[in-house]
Amino acid sequence: MKKFVLLFSVIIAAAAFLVAAEQKENPKAAGKASKATATVEHKIFAPADLTWGDAPPGLPVGAKMAVLAGDPGKKGPFTVRLKAPDGYKVAAHMHPTVENITVISGTFHLGTGDKFDEAAGHEMTAGSFAVMPAGMKHFAWTTGETVMQIHGFGPFQIVYVNPVDDPRNTKRQ
Repeated sequence: MKKFVLLFSVIIAAAAFLVAAEQKENPKAAGKASKATATVEHKIFAPADLTWGDAPPGLPVGAKMAVLAGDPGKKGPFTVRLKAPDGYKVAAHMHPTVENITVISGTFHLGTGDKFDEAAGHEMTAGSFAVMPAGMKHFAWTTGETVMQIHGFGPFQIVYVNPVDDPRNTKRQ
């Protein structure tokens, strides 16, 4: 019995030594974790601190966007704010990734389906949240100036159901 306990102890000690040696020889695993953490910066934004610019060409003219975190055009998490004027409309479209929307102010209307239909929309006031699964066709419009926060995992893309509705297919002014 003593021989068995001694042999078992030697095997456990050897296994522990091998695991420790492998971790020492393969610092890439630890490096990946620290690189991932290093890409996230601590930030605090007051509304007055946001830098607003024109929304990307995939959205109709008139909206402004502020990037809060990440880069919506690249792979990885992102958070943006979109400020849309009263009566702003986005035709039926979908995204290849999940879209999360929180209404900050104003009234946002969201409907699902292939065609823009105000009768099929849902009114979302400040504090409302919606999640749109990847590939779900939807459309939207605003009542009053509306600010929404959108977050997800990029790259963020917009694909219109009807290519005629895509603002990228018309000349911007």
